Amino acid sequence: MATMAVVIEPAIDRRWCRSYGSGQAKARAGTAIQQRKTAFREDTLMKRLIWLAIAGLAAPLALSAQTTANPIVSSAREIYARQSKLIVAAAEEMPADKYSYHPTPDQWSFGKVTSHIAMSSYAVCSMLSGTAVPDGAKVSDTDSKDQIVAGVKAAFDFCDKALGGLQDSSLGDTITFFRGTHAPRARALFELTGDLQDHYSQQAGYLRLNGMLPPSAKPRK
Repeated sequence: MATMAVVIEPAIDRRWCRSYGSGQAKARAGTAIQQRKTAFREDTLMKRLIWLAIAGLAAPLALSAQTTANPIVSSAREIYARQSKLIVAAAEEMPADKYSYHPTPDQWSFGKVTSHIAMSSYAVCSMLSGTAVPDGAKVSDTDSKDQIVAGVKAAFDFCDKALGGLQDSSLGDTITFFRGTHAPRARALFELTGDLQDHYSQQAGYLRLNGMLPPSAKPRK
């Protein structure tokens, strides 16, 4: 609610001014009175500015405290949500007969890239949550397009649950990482987001090489 500041100027004894006489003495008295008024107003203005500055700083700090209780995991979830959606859209967009496409003999096929996303996501999200990969969770580049797309979606469902229960406070815990090495849980979180960004860029490139526009390049609906 807006408030109006009321400035109360210091009381001036006019009788003192009249009794001071006339001429130069009265002029000096008037100057002194004006100086006192000016000083009071400047002091009041400075106090207002200080309070406005304090209020301006306090508001964003209060908002920040409300929205960043779990900043690392929350930020990772945002990246994961965006990339997983793009990956599924790219997998659905590529025609089934192009799943075997690869730009050069040494590069993975589109089906290999997409099936790898599913299996690596299972592995990393298992590290994050401490939950075993579900039995039968197997996706291969030799599977059909429908099977690979379904496998990717199932892997992301598994990751949704893993990230849903993750807290910043647990990121320093030691986990068993790839090849039996030990690392903080944060390492797996960064692996997940980085891996999804990396492999989506491959999918996008393969789509463009086949004359299609990647999901991230399409106008938002």
